[in-house]
Amino acid sequence: MFKDLHDYLYHLSETGGLPMKPVGIVLGLALLAGHLMAWKSGDKAKTFLRGFPRNYGWGALLLTIDFIWGMMVLANMDMGEFFFLRKWFLTLVPIGFVLVLAYVREFLAVRALGSLMLLMAGPTLASAFLQPQHTRLLLPVLAYAWIIVGMYFIGMPYLMRDWITWVVAKDARWKAAVWGGVAYGAALLVLAVTTY
Repeated sequence: MFKDLHDYLYHLSETGGLPMKPVGIVLGLALLAGHLMAWKSGDKAKTFLRGFPRNYGWGALLLTIDFIWGMMVLANMDMGEFFFLRKWFLTLVPIGFVLVLAYVREFLAVRALGSLMLLMAGPTLASAFLQPQHTRLLLPVLAYAWIIVGMYFIGMPYLMRDWITWVVAKDARWKAAVWGGVAYGAALLVLAVTTY
């Protein structure tokens, strides 16, 4: 199932994998666009963020993306000595997906976002692995931030609600978060174009 895509994303293909340059450009543009939109429509962005942790629709959408991506990885990854368990995982994960959608409604969006952050970290790290440029470190730093924050979002999803409440409570904090994201995105985009 999607073996070629899996091998390309995780640099397991004989012809290489996902190049670092487009990864840097896409992530830089995404950070820039997201944070500039948050700056331009501040009140709408704050309202969206406050409602996101308990928004079941976003949770269902993100969890579905996680499920499809996770099944692709599970079907194609090297499981070593546990290869004989693959068929069981491929049977149990869809059941778990349906049960989570039905019964884990509390903070589902946060948990699903955390899972997506963990999934996105793998290809990002693989694209920068063993690359000679020192500027490549912007990608692993971002990926490890996703990993750490993603684990917290899955295990303690109420923290996202608390962080959002803290950030939007004062204008100075909101501006620091927005312009910090803009600066990181701009640096990543410029370095991706010029050095990757």
